[in-house]
Amino acid sequence: MTTTETFTRWITCPQPNPQAKLRLFCFPYAGGRAWNFRTWANQLPSIFEVNAIELPGRGWRLAEPLCQRLEPLVEAIASAIFPALDRPLAFFGHSMGGLIAFELARRLRQNYGLLPAHLIISGRRAPQVPNPHPPIHALPESAFLAEIRRFNGTPAEVLENADLMEILLPILRADFTVVETYRYLAESPLNCPITVLGGLEDPETNEYLLQAWQEQTTEAFSLQMLPGDHFFVHSAQSRLLELLAEALEQTIQLNALNSLKDPI
Repeated sequence: MTTTETFTRWITCPQPNPQAKLRLFCFPYAGGRAWNFRTWANQLPSIFEVNAIELPGRGWRLAEPLCQRLEPLVEAIASAIFPALDRPLAFFGHSMGGLIAFELARRLRQNYGLLPAHLIISGRRAPQVPNPHPPIHALPESAFLAEIRRFNGTPAEVLENADLMEILLPILRADFTVVETYRYLAESPLNCPITVLGGLEDPETNEYLLQAWQEQTTEAFSLQMLPGDHFFVHSAQSRLLELLAEALEQTIQLNALNSLKDPI
């Protein structure tokens, strides 16, 4: 498989933008798809190009085996994303997607000596903080479904549709396996800004768990709390995209200023 074929298997770009000053890569939550970001290009300034990651076992990759460990998943994405490293890029990830984005940033640093211009984490506690909740990925089906309902991210009509749940349940179980078997290994902080977004009514995290992300950067850090539960990424999407655009526009401006400075 060619480099281009690998890129397009992992990444979809609804509106290619060769003039974009920055590529934004979006990583979905557990059970999510690239489809979740399909409208973002229409709602963000045209200086950004929105690219969404499609994980194996869903969407156009439905026939592929699901991933159950984070390390090989991140390594595969790092290889797939290589053609996009010719211009500034930023990462956005919600929940599981935030963890993937963080570890991918560390992998790019390790493999290529490069970092995203900005890392935006949504609805995910800092990686060095232990999970305050017991794991659910190995629960019996009825108990696992009860936990999924508690997250309030899957519509009731989907949960009650046996055919849809036959497809969705293995995806959710695999994604929770990825997250719950993850083991954080300490490395030096990232030399890129980190912006963290959280839901004020999110039962999965809180300001303390989100603030701990500050330990993962030597650059600017910002924490913003939005109304909503764990899926404020949908219920407060307009405000989320405003904050995301503001953070990335500031990054572009700062990078432009730094590029004009004469070397000492």
